Amino acid sequence: MSRSAPTQSFDIENAPRAAPPSFRDVEQEKRRARTLVIEFKTLLTYVREIITKRGNSKSATKGGLPQHISNQIGQHEADVDFHTIDSLVLAERLDTNLKSGLTTAEAQRRLAEWGPNALSPPPSRLLAKLANYFLGGFCWLLWIAAVLAFLAYKPIGNPNPDPTNLGLGIVVLIVIFLQAAFTAYQDYSSDKVMKSVQSMLPSSATVFRDGSWCPISAIDLVVGDLVKVKYGVKISADIRLIDVAEMRVDQSVLTGESEPVTMTTHSTSATYLESHNIALMGTLVTNGEGVGVVIATGDATVMGKIAKLSSTGTGKNGGMEQSLLQKDIALFVRIIASLAITTGVIIMVVWGAWLRRTYPTFISLSEVLVNTIGVIVAFVPDGLPFAITLTLTLVARRMASNKVLVKNLSTVETLGAVNVLASDKTGTLTQNKMVVKHIWMKGSSFTVGECGDLLQQHSGIQKFMTVTGLCNGAQFTQSETRDPAGERPVIGDATDIALLRASEQVIGIDKLHAQYSILHEIPFNSRNKWMLTLARANQGEAGEAQAPELFTKGAPDFLIGKCTHIMSHTGEVSPLDAESIQRLEKQQELWSSNGERVLLVCRKVVQEEKEIPVDWEDEFLVDRVRSGLCILGLVGIVDPPREETLNVVQVCRGAGIRLFMVTGDHGATAAAIAKQVGIFTYPELHTSAHIMNESGVTAFVNPHEAESTHTSDDDTSTRVESIEVGNRVAPLVTNFRKVSLLLTGSDLPNFIDSHWDRVFEYEEIVFSRTTPEQKLRIVEEFRSRGSVVGVTGDGVNDAPALKRAHIGIAMGGGSEVAVAAAHMVLLDNNFSSILVSLESGRLVFENLKKCLLYMLPAGSFAEMIPVLTNMFFGLPLPLSPFLMLVICVLTDVPPAIALVLEKPERDLLKRKPRDAKNDRLVNWRLLIHAYFMVGLIETLVGHILYFFFMTTQGGLRVSDLFFAFDKWQDGYHGKTGQELQELTYGGQSVMFISLVMCQAFGNLLSTRTRYLSFFQHNPLQRPTRNLGLVVAQALSLTFAIIVVHVPFFQEQFNTRAVPAGYWFAPLIGAVLIFLLDELRKFTCRSRPKGTLAKLAW
Repeated sequence: MSRSAPTQSFDIENAPRAAPPSFRDVEQEKRRARTLVIEFKTLLTYVREIITKRGNSKSATKGGLPQHISNQIGQHEADVDFHTIDSLVLAERLDTNLKSGLTTAEAQRRLAEWGPNALSPPPSRLLAKLANYFLGGFCWLLWIAAVLAFLAYKPIGNPNPDPTNLGLGIVVLIVIFLQAAFTAYQDYSSDKVMKSVQSMLPSSATVFRDGSWCPISAIDLVVGDLVKVKYGVKISADIRLIDVAEMRVDQSVLTGESEPVTMTTHSTSATYLESHNIALMGTLVTNGEGVGVVIATGDATVMGKIAKLSSTGTGKNGGMEQSLLQKDIALFVRIIASLAITTGVIIMVVWGAWLRRTYPTFISLSEVLVNTIGVIVAFVPDGLPFAITLTLTLVARRMASNKVLVKNLSTVETLGAVNVLASDKTGTLTQNKMVVKHIWMKGSSFTVGECGDLLQQHSGIQKFMTVTGLCNGAQFTQSETRDPAGERPVIGDATDIALLRASEQVIGIDKLHAQYSILHEIPFNSRNKWMLTLARANQGEAGEAQAPELFTKGAPDFLIGKCTHIMSHTGEVSPLDAESIQRLEKQQELWSSNGERVLLVCRKVVQEEKEIPVDWEDEFLVDRVRSGLCILGLVGIVDPPREETLNVVQVCRGAGIRLFMVTGDHGATAAAIAKQVGIFTYPELHTSAHIMNESGVTAFVNPHEAESTHTSDDDTSTRVESIEVGNRVAPLVTNFRKVSLLLTGSDLPNFIDSHWDRVFEYEEIVFSRTTPEQKLRIVEEFRSRGSVVGVTGDGVNDAPALKRAHIGIAMGGGSEVAVAAAHMVLLDNNFSSILVSLESGRLVFENLKKCLLYMLPAGSFAEMIPVLTNMFFGLPLPLSPFLMLVICVLTDVPPAIALVLEKPERDLLKRKPRDAKNDRLVNWRLLIHAYFMVGLIETLVGHILYFFFMTTQGGLRVSDLFFAFDKWQDGYHGKTGQELQELTYGGQSVMFISLVMCQAFGNLLSTRTRYLSFFQHNPLQRPTRNLGLVVAQALSLTFAIIVVHVPFFQEQFNTRAVPAGYWFAPLIGAVLIFLLDELRKFTCRSRPKGTLAKLAW
């Protein structure tokens, strides 16, 4: 395609030289650019949809836009009409003069009123981040504990402050700072987009003020200014062009499209963001020059709004949308914090209202504060942040070994809750290795080989193969090497590659390019669904110039309306009549029903040069030259399904995941492929007629006879309840319709909420002839009805849907923008890798539940009960706050981390995905199991050994210990105060060891499986080997030995050596926990619908 010489050029030699950017700077710049493209595509998609809905008011729905789009931009971009109004009307509206421009005084007034033409800097989040590091999660509870410890030491502990309280406060602070440092290390979410955008904007501009052109700083531009832009200049603000001279603009910074756009002075699109008479801030003039009126500056520009969106989350109040795991953890924090604060308040109230008055010498204020610390520490599972991060990291590494790249650790677990997976067809479900199978020309069908044999005899075949060879986006490489099949290497889209190889086989591509010169091309896109090439034969037989020829190929239903004639394989041309159309459509349906992609191939001789558009970006002019086409024929292309696809679909179905196909192909082709890969399994196939039929009469299409319809009796299998979603009531479908549903993209704009409610009821759905914009609408509709949605995609235009889905899955060979928008990437483009991802997501949830279940009994319940028995029953405190903290941050952490290493149980992908709203990480079933089974046993065993120690070592009966209250002092049962203290310290150490042993040898071994027996999931044998359990047990015992036997801890934190017998006696409790849980699992497996199974965690 020819390009005019630029009117201006840079002075390359004298331009100032900047320091070469580092690799890191380049990569950051690429990431920032991709982020802007994603946000622009998302905004553009919603603006298109708003405009479409205005044209069809019936389809208007409420709450269709994400909050961060609708709240911040709303309907504004769809309402803008600067691109459609006359330039004089524009000047009047903006109160400017197109002949003399603004006056300097008026420009200064507007600048003072509206502010400079600069993007607002992003808000500083340093304080918020520091607050999150040091107060997020459970840290704020630990701060309370630390403050209480220091207060208990001084001044409340005066005149005899206990140094143990000081040490306890310091230890708690160490825990806080470790968690804060760990969280800061994990924080990769610092957003630099807003800052970086400033570097993408120009520093100066040329404006027309006071009747003359003058350079000014770009920051001083105001709305209404006349601006001149030329080759090499970045656009300083959003401007409406009123004069252009061969001007072309590179919009890739926003659109991701590398081809520059030819600018015009008239509107070329109903959408302001796409019209070629609007030049947007930050884009680059690559050719020619132009003059325009500034219509927006600073934050009001499209760049400004997108930059703001880039630094703002999609959650409530503009915050980042939390993953399902983050929501569950936040709920868990609230539950634990509520319990801790409530219990702490109760302790303080009981002490102030009862104990302080009835037993004034029993517990001092300093000691009750220490007890409160004990309660807070008891409730907080301090090892949880480490366990969560390690779990996610290990699972992400496992996925990486299977060629799956996880970009955000917190979204890994979301995979386990996915219940809807919307997948592309080409290259995802199929091999993306397309081959031309059939060619049809006015009633005659041929193979590629037959076309080669008949080429010299029939001119129609020659013209057909010429079009498929030249109207083609693929090309052979210059390499002399051959692929394994002995064919020339080729790059391009799979469809174009198939057509290119067919033309090469029949006529020869090099020969075609020698005979023709390409004048212009319009590439295929997912909205138009056709490609166009304007070419001219180099010379005729007598050397005279030849008329240009227009070649086009694309979806038959998108092109046939432009056709007036049809050519046979012999070259005979006849008018396109109803019979020919009927035969063509019948052939299309036949091939499509066999899973072939069918394209219509057309040509036209352009008799008059004036028919050729001056501006190929003008949709009206292009549409005019495309009229009067002559049909050459149909081409059927096959793309075999991947070998693994059928198994993937079956496993997904067994895992309770609805796998939908979303494709741009014809409905019959999509339905045929869906049957081959197992997406469609039911004999009945509904279409939009059933969805739109409010009377409830079933419209039914037989996949073998696409034209026939009849009534289905299988609708009654759907059971629908309702849930409240936003401001409306949506269906909660518990049993999906056992009928397949085939919809087309043209159906979707007509759907209202009730129609989407019906769509939601189907188990098997294929969306055909869809655009990337409609894929985003599908994601929105299923999200709004409570589904956890995963989406696959690879194109630039797929970015909005990938970003909006709970899990966006990009193909490794896809565009950079798609990869940037997605949450995970299939590096090898292998669809079966999704199974590894789904299993890994479920494994994260399983193992985190196990971690919590391990940490809660001893690290929460069994630590809280000693404090309560001390407060309410007058027992000498059976477990010190320091030992409680040791359990939480030392002895419990290695086993909890070992549980992270557990392999999946065999039935992990045979269960339904968890209900993200009801099946939480922590629910009442898990708390009952942790507190009232494991925790209760550990508490009983710990107290029994505590009482036994006090009896054997101190000669005190159990009755002597209960209700001792303030009698526990010098002289009690003939013992000195020092002896009573030593006895208390020894008893506390015994209970500590008891809890550690029960945890490491009872709870750890039983918690590692939820349903299978320990022996069915043997940790010492492959494939379920987990030697980390043995290491964890050893570490836990080592920590316990150090704490109770090392003199430093004995002196500073009042621990005492524990006799050997008390190390083995707790194993009785450990065995009891193990056996009871084995019995529970056996009962659940034997009676999966029994009461115990329903109560199982």
